[in-house]
Amino acid sequence: MAEAHQAVAFQFTVTPDGIDLRMSHEALKQIYLSGVHSWKKKFIRFKNGIITGVYPASPSSWLIVVVGVMSTMYAKIDPSLGIIAKINRTLDTTGYMSNQTQNIVSGILFGTGLWVALIVTMRYSLKMLLSYHGWMFAEYGKPSAGTKLWMTLVKLFSGRKPMLYSFQTSLPRLPVPAVKDTVNRYLESVRPLMNDEEFKRMDGLAKDFAFNLGPRLQWYLKLKSWWATNYVSDWWEEYIYLRGRGPIMVNSNYFAMDFLYLFPTTIQAARAGNVIHAILLYRKKLDRQEIKPILLMGSTVPLCSAQWERMFNTSRIPGEESDTIQHVKDSKHIVVYHKGRYFKVWLYHDGRLLKPREIEQQIQRILDDDSEPQAGEEKLAALTAGDSRGKNKQSLDAIEKAAFFVTLDDDEQGYRKDDPVRSLDAYAKSLIHGRCYDRWFDKTFTLIVFKNGKMGLNAEHSWADAPIVGHMWENVMATEYLELGYLEDGHCKGDTNQNIPIPTKLQWEIPEECQDVIERSLSTATALADDVDFCSFYFDVFGKGLIKKAKTSPDAFIQLALQLAHYRDMGKFSLTYEASMTRLFREGRTETVRSCTVESCNFVKTMEDPSESLKLFRLAATRHQHLYRLAMTGAGIDRHLFCLYVVSKYLSVDSPFLKEVLSEPWRLSTSQTPQQHIDLKKNPEMLSSGGGFGPVADDGYGVSYIILDENSIHFHVSSKYSCSETVRNNPFLFCYLLVKLFYSLPTHHLGGMQDTVILCFFLLMLCINVFSFYKSSDFMNQGTGVILHLSVRFKNKRPKVMFVHMSFSGTPMK
Repeated sequence: MAEAHQAVAFQFTVTPDGIDLRMSHEALKQIYLSGVHSWKKKFIRFKNGIITGVYPASPSSWLIVVVGVMSTMYAKIDPSLGIIAKINRTLDTTGYMSNQTQNIVSGILFGTGLWVALIVTMRYSLKMLLSYHGWMFAEYGKPSAGTKLWMTLVKLFSGRKPMLYSFQTSLPRLPVPAVKDTVNRYLESVRPLMNDEEFKRMDGLAKDFAFNLGPRLQWYLKLKSWWATNYVSDWWEEYIYLRGRGPIMVNSNYFAMDFLYLFPTTIQAARAGNVIHAILLYRKKLDRQEIKPILLMGSTVPLCSAQWERMFNTSRIPGEESDTIQHVKDSKHIVVYHKGRYFKVWLYHDGRLLKPREIEQQIQRILDDDSEPQAGEEKLAALTAGDSRGKNKQSLDAIEKAAFFVTLDDDEQGYRKDDPVRSLDAYAKSLIHGRCYDRWFDKTFTLIVFKNGKMGLNAEHSWADAPIVGHMWENVMATEYLELGYLEDGHCKGDTNQNIPIPTKLQWEIPEECQDVIERSLSTATALADDVDFCSFYFDVFGKGLIKKAKTSPDAFIQLALQLAHYRDMGKFSLTYEASMTRLFREGRTETVRSCTVESCNFVKTMEDPSESLKLFRLAATRHQHLYRLAMTGAGIDRHLFCLYVVSKYLSVDSPFLKEVLSEPWRLSTSQTPQQHIDLKKNPEMLSSGGGFGPVADDGYGVSYIILDENSIHFHVSSKYSCSETVRNNPFLFCYLLVKLFYSLPTHHLGGMQDTVILCFFLLMLCINVFSFYKSSDFMNQGTGVILHLSVRFKNKRPKVMFVHMSFSGTPMK
């Protein structure tokens, strides 16, 4: 056990002959290099703190201002209007300085004060400019003269080369909407979901709240908004996430997928080595604030970057009534799970980050370890999947302080051409819950590397929202594939290093009582996992390119298609949740867009009449865009009502209106995954499937979608088997409805592609018929498989069917 000896810097033994002192030079060297590494990180943080603290100015601008002041003083010009003279007289009372020294110190002090005043002025000017959101509601691509002037001023006050957190102090606070405005918007959102009698009752409750209790609660909420950085985020994190006592697996955590078609390598250890190294490179950039802040409106308007702070070295710590988030400044190890064992893997050696080939070597050592799990060890992580009660709050220091968690999965997952539907469904289910005990659901994210080299993420939701994880994940995949690469034999580039200590197997003493708790928690988690149905499908008939040609928002288009699909499936409309972001404001997170509107319902009901549905489609799409913009600019409905409800609980007053609003189920929960980093035009093979989440309501659907490029969209649809209404979940229904909806758009905007749409419509009708047969119980019980491949080519914008190939259990039909 050489690694055990290296871990001890010195040891001494008391003998009859005296004290025998032995020192390990290798261990002392590693301690010294580790200390140097830590001090370097502290210095970088200190330097970046200064640069960010004086932004939009720069430290060098201080010298320019001071030199300018001193120059005017020596030119016998007083730029301070007498302030320098007052400072000089104050210094004169000390009696320790000469006149020349007093003049220099006075000039430096005034110059510094002037510099600070300029920083504050620029910062508050930028905050005022960023409080304007009129540009959000202007016609896309046609900014007015006023908007152009505003953009120029924002760029003028924004400084140069911003770091990740440079704009934080310049972002405006999230405004508190008027109670009456929020209540009116709420009533508009529920009108299509209620009959006249129900709506009349709700209207009475709402107006009573708006005129009586609402203003009182609003006063306290405004008081909080003046004091706190963001009046929503801390309560949202605590009451929605950390105080939830149900399982976070499926219900809260979400997943991210790998490349759809691409296999950079099929060697599990090699894939893990490169990806872990790429993640650590991203962490290094994050520590140095070298990640550029995300800017909208032509790289003008910054988004809040606060959620990046807890991405690494963070874990959710279970508590009896409420969990907490534990974040440490630095972590030099990860924890890897394989076949029921936990291993601690150090990430640094000789004061440097391990190279990809060295990490691959460490992972291979774990894969080659044939030791058995200790009693209770294999299923220990089930405590993070089940209910957050009792002994679930037992924490393990090595895991909780790890940079992140890694699972080496023995299964093979990913898209398979011979069974595209089932392979993607199984891949999604594996990422969202696995075996319920082989992902550490309390870590910010778990990296999952499968036996065939495929990978994915399972992310905890309380610390940040999906776009933050998505940004990291896209960056990591791009770094791995475009920069690090692999050798021809599939291994990581570089050489192994036998001097690196082998991974340390974590030791446990788990009493039988705790093992019983683990089994009960696993039973709860397994029941939940078995109840979840996932359908992931790739839609490549058209994408945002064709939708934009029809002068329609791609997101509005998809949301209306989902409304139509849900209505056709359920025969009724349901309260619909679409996640929007409020990161235009400091520490902003999300807001709800209530996608089921009066306009969308009118469109769905008249879908059979093309002439009428087209007009209503336009109205519904416009309305959806308007609601999305309102949510982004702080004029949403649900976060305001949620905070009013929290205030009412603190004041111990009951509101029938708020109680009813917050108890309404979201039977259709949707979210779009943004594509931020990878340029698919340059690298089309790097197509990824985005990610997904479980259903919010037991009798509802969870729908995640990513608009990949000009010609494709990927959907992840989740529901529960235990609900008789959603068991009919058929992903191809959405394909059909998307095409049919697109066919209803005006053809004169499509550049003569009407025939293409008709062709796609009939081809997808064939898909639906085949899939309906495939989903029938008798057919599936026979173990029969279906493969359907459609190939279409276009020449001069005219479609040509190359072939349609179907096979049943390997028997081809053409």
